[in-house]
Amino acid sequence: MGIRFVASLAGIAVGFLLAAAVLDGFHISASALVEGTLVFWVVHLIVNFIALKMLIRQPSVAMAGVLALLSTVVSLMIVNVVVSGITIRGSSTYVLTTLIIWVTTVAGDMFGRRRIRERRALR
Repeated sequence: MGIRFVASLAGIAVGFLLAAAVLDGFHISASALVEGTLVFWVVHLIVNFIALKMLIRQPSVAMAGVLALLSTVVSLMIVNVVVSGITIRGSSTYVLTTLIIWVTTVAGDMFGRRRIRERRALR
């Protein structure tokens, strides 16, 4: 559980840092990086839970991917409103930031799952 937690948080933080480095319309302070990562993680979990458990009765892989992307958008919007120190200017910046964070969280999740499988194989 700890591996998935750390991998998820790392994926979100890397997404924020990458978006800040690549996009002119996205700015984040150091304190907002920490706070935004934690808030994003909590909101993302809640939105994913609601979407997967309450709205969709039989989710497919494609539907799960779409829901993950939509929950990333919703989480980013909430983080932008709640956390001071994050500035997102323009709709294209929202879209690109969403895609960057989505890709990095997927990569973090894949890394976490691989590490868990490696640890189980060692046992």
